Amino acid sequence: VFILGMPSRIASVWFGSGEVSTACSIGVFGNQLGIAIGFLVPPILVPNVDDLDELAHHISIMFYITAGVATFLFILVVIVFQERPKLPPTQAQATARSIPPEQYSYTASILRLLRNKAFILLIISYGLNVGCFYAVGTLLNRIVLNHYPGEEVNAGRIGLTIVIAGMVGSLICGMWLDRTKTYKQTTLAVYLMSLVGMIVFAATLGLGHLWLVFITAGALGFFMTGYLPLGFEFAVELTYPESEGTSSGLLNCSAQVFGIIFTICQGKIIDKFGTLEGNIFLCVFLLIGSIMTGFIKSDLRRQNANQQAKAA
Repeated sequence: VFILGMPSRIASVWFGSGEVSTACSIGVFGNQLGIAIGFLVPPILVPNVDDLDELAHHISIMFYITAGVATFLFILVVIVFQERPKLPPTQAQATARSIPPEQYSYTASILRLLRNKAFILLIISYGLNVGCFYAVGTLLNRIVLNHYPGEEVNAGRIGLTIVIAGMVGSLICGMWLDRTKTYKQTTLAVYLMSLVGMIVFAATLGLGHLWLVFITAGALGFFMTGYLPLGFEFAVELTYPESEGTSSGLLNCSAQVFGIIFTICQGKIIDKFGTLEGNIFLCVFLLIGSIMTGFIKSDLRRQNANQQAKAA
């Protein structure tokens, strides 16, 4: 949870205005790469055996390896990684640095953000989109196996397809944002494509063609994960000069809350009515999120600060 909000903060502190969105998308790419490795490595390290003692042994080895890698990375961060560059990469960062630390109040920052109407709309719409993504990822096995019994292996591959397509989507969306600076337009377009992707995924799931599920699931992952860096960067623009870590933390909090609610509700709907109805449930909230995104006022404060500095 603490790692999820890091991309926007690191990108803003270290990169210039022409590369900040790409840097943020690379951070999201790294998060998704870890998830992809999580799909691939555990089946290799933990074979499907009947002996519980042997199974526990393989699981413990996997956990030791994970702990070792995490410890190594932690040491690297402590030794190598600097808090920030000596010179701020943008005028917006220079202005943010000029605020004395003793004058910064985390509580006051939260209260200011919660009075920002555009950011509140983004918090809710972001939570709806990413919450739907979490629900699909959590219940994917049940969704696929309800239509394709015995396809456990392919269900895992579909999950991997969603993650890999999402990695590509996040990079492309970040680079596009750096090139165009069209924050609201791009965010709204990708949100609408996430809705379309969810509708197509739901409609084609029961057609009996597993290859088609791979394609539609990949498209869904492309746009839903592509939305992640867009949401982070749009939030930074709307909330400047507040801390990027605070805004991204609130977005992730919203996503986690909606993710839990949607996973529980969709699971109950699938049990009682079926997978189609469960997916329609998510489509309704993606539609609501798309409408809310359309009402967000595009107040690009960070961009305005950088442009004013250039003009001066």
